[in-house]
Amino acid sequence: MNDDVRNIVLGVVAAGISAALGWMARTYLWKRRLRRKQAFFGLPDHSESLLVVNRDPATAEMAVHRIDVFALLELSALIKDCGAHVQVLTQDSAHQGFGERTEFCLGGPASNRRMTAHMAAMLPGVRVNVDPEPGPDRGAFQIGSERYRMEPGITEYVLLARLTAGDGRETRPVFLFCGQRAITNQAAARYLARHHERLARKHGNGTFVLLLKVVNSQAYGPDVVELVGDVTRTAQAPLPAAAAAKGGSHRAS
Repeated sequence: MNDDVRNIVLGVVAAGISAALGWMARTYLWKRRLRRKQAFFGLPDHSESLLVVNRDPATAEMAVHRIDVFALLELSALIKDCGAHVQVLTQDSAHQGFGERTEFCLGGPASNRRMTAHMAAMLPGVRVNVDPEPGPDRGAFQIGSERYRMEPGITEYVLLARLTAGDGRETRPVFLFCGQRAITNQAAARYLARHHERLARKHGNGTFVLLLKVVNSQAYGPDVVELVGDVTRTAQAPLPAAAAAKGGSHRAS
């Protein structure tokens, strides 16, 4: 074997080894990202999860708002990416506790009684005005001593929460998407899909409650979202007496 042939063979072997090492590195990084994503969502391979859908408050029939359907599709894609399975339940048919399966619960307490139960049990510092009568406080959030009113199509709010019960590693989280309008539910689902890695780095696999503001949804849909703040402590603390009295019959629980 002359020098030229030997150099060619060595070059081919080196290229093959480099390609194999590159593939192994990419596969390792991909699997590590997947495992972190699965841990954050509580969705290991072939696990089961729940999508609890609300009803459209604008109709007396058992229907889901079309924009909420878009949110469900985005959440379904997340679940599929984790290699998990999903069962879709309506808000009045989910009669079970939480912690055994990851749950994604969509819609405010006016349209989702499951959301009402979760907020009453785990977010005592939050009240939502569910009065159907028109007025400036319709749909407003009371979080601690602060009130957040919506201007439909201009400024709207949504709570995005990851809640866990206990410290067991096998306990699955509940994700809440509690918005003032259907478009805000979709905005929160999209925000979670886009920022779950950053949220996992900041909060780990623990509980958090974020207040998001959807800006000018009549022009930008669910795409322009601002983080108002992390309201975890306030949401989990009892509502101040003055705020609770002011909320009156507009409690979410």
